[in-house]
Amino acid sequence: MFGRGPRSSSNDTKYYDVLGVGKNSSQDEIKKAYRKSAIKNHPDKGGDPEKFKEISHAYEVLSDPEKREIYDQYGEEALKEGMGGGGGGHDPFDIFQSFFGGSPFGGGPFGGGGSSRGRRQRRGEDVVHPLKVSLEDLYNGTSKKLSLSRNVLCSKCKGKGSKSGASMTCSGCQGSGMKVSIRQLGPSMIQQMQHPCNECKGTGESINDKDRCPQCKGEKVSQEKKVLDIHVEKGMQNSQKITFPGEADEAPDTVTGDIVFVLQQKEHPKFKRKGDDLFVEHSLSLTEALCGFHFVLTHLDNRQLLIKSQPGEVVKPDQFKAINDEGMPMYQRPFMKGKLYIHFSVDFPDSLTPEQCKALETVLPQKPATQMSDMEVDECEETTLHDVNIEEEMRRKQQQAQQEAYHEDEDMHGGAQRVQCAQQ
Repeated sequence: MFGRGPRSSSNDTKYYDVLGVGKNSSQDEIKKAYRKSAIKNHPDKGGDPEKFKEISHAYEVLSDPEKREIYDQYGEEALKEGMGGGGGGHDPFDIFQSFFGGSPFGGGPFGGGGSSRGRRQRRGEDVVHPLKVSLEDLYNGTSKKLSLSRNVLCSKCKGKGSKSGASMTCSGCQGSGMKVSIRQLGPSMIQQMQHPCNECKGTGESINDKDRCPQCKGEKVSQEKKVLDIHVEKGMQNSQKITFPGEADEAPDTVTGDIVFVLQQKEHPKFKRKGDDLFVEHSLSLTEALCGFHFVLTHLDNRQLLIKSQPGEVVKPDQFKAINDEGMPMYQRPFMKGKLYIHFSVDFPDSLTPEQCKALETVLPQKPATQMSDMEVDECEETTLHDVNIEEEMRRKQQQAQQEAYHEDEDMHGGAQRVQCAQQ
């Protein structure tokens, strides 16, 4: 081993330059310099891995009094030749871990001890509420006030949970905030599940009973009432979200989540919406369909629209007509609107008197003439038409077919059993 001569006998200052300190710096100054440089250049923060290794190696040497003395006297070459334990063979990430007590980028605390200082903040959950709105609300726009309760950090202890601000590492989870349970599924089969620690509620910390905050009782949060003013804009859609950032429950070391309202449109008795268009059903009498009509339609903003046919126009059953710019306002472009579609149905009379038939025949187009002679018509068999509900008729036939198939299957199985009994 080399004798211990005076410092600064070597002109090699590379390691000091890497950390940005002088050769006469104290151990505390070297530690502070390493802390700053290591965090700044850590690969997890986008730093250069080679630069990180260089910083860690410089600290490994200068933080060891014996290695530092050899480096100061004889320079880097003496360390490379194996003097003072060599150096450079350690993992830089191990040095980082041992210095900080866990990487600040992986959720572990600086210096250990259960402190939350430097722990990566997780994001709190969003709170989602459905908000029922009418079609009128979405057409005209509206504002709604809603009162909610939420957790906020205790104002007395500022979210520490204790009067002194101190906490201890939870003994149940060793400060990790998580526990692992193992369940036997079968021979040589187990299932391992991870869940938040029930003793510390996932915080990794415990608080002495005598030191608990008198206001929040060590819970770190208290409840407050908050009134939110929700603006429903014209043209918003069903299932569209209105978000209030950072208004969800607060928790220590947590980025507060959002409160999200999801619009749920209630069914309207008259209008149906499809995108930016509106649809409405309207029934006409046969006379209106043939001879013209007019009626008043009350819109979603209570305007009265006069709807009328053109002179001489005939409306056929199941026909659609459209009115431009009377549909829904377009979201964030409320002065532009879709179309309003009217779906017409025609109510036919159940029967007509002979006099009405004769009167109609004089004005309506003539009936098509039959191409059969009277003698040929007389030779045809007469039939009788009767009214049916075709949907109900088809449903009844389907049920009947299912019952017949069931009975046929039952007879086949019953016959097979009887044959077996006879053979025995």
